[in-house]
Amino acid sequence: MHEIREIHAIYETAVELVPATTDDLPGIVAIQNHMAATSHARFATRPHRVEERRDWFAQFAETGPYRMLVARRGNQVLGYACSQCYRDQDAFRETVEVSIGLGEDSRGRGLGTALYRALFGLLADEPVHVALAGIALPNDVSVALHRKFGFAEIGTFHEYAVKNGQYLSSLWMQRLRSTTPFPGPDRS
Repeated sequence: MHEIREIHAIYETAVELVPATTDDLPGIVAIQNHMAATSHARFATRPHRVEERRDWFAQFAETGPYRMLVARRGNQVLGYACSQCYRDQDAFRETVEVSIGLGEDSRGRGLGTALYRALFGLLADEPVHVALAGIALPNDVSVALHRKFGFAEIGTFHEYAVKNGQYLSSLWMQRLRSTTPFPGPDRS
């Protein structure tokens, strides 16, 4: 709770970290589209419509390993963090891929840390053995955030994607529950 109070002070109005609902989807899609248009952090090469993201959004629930949280001030989505299916095969049932997205005005204010802390708190009692994150390079801020939460570098996919005529690489990181337990909901 200490961290959430700090975020409230930064924004000067209440910011809540809550499970995402379909009402949040337009704000989530807006963040994703902005990131795709202005950076290489998302590999999308065209904007998505909200309707196109509904099936993707349907994987998230209020229980289980696939969660999405949003940081909301009033009705405005400031950012999100999620744990989603890594691959659609039973062998990967205890593996999640995590990602985070922040609105441009919400970066550098501790919101990403608060979202991940809350997300990993929710995953503490779920059957998740490993969390994976793929980070398009270069992205020192995202790498540092993941390291802060116990992620270790496991390898780089070199030049495996093309966006705007440029080859992109991704650093893959993982967090094993056996070496870095997920914090409980009330623990830092």
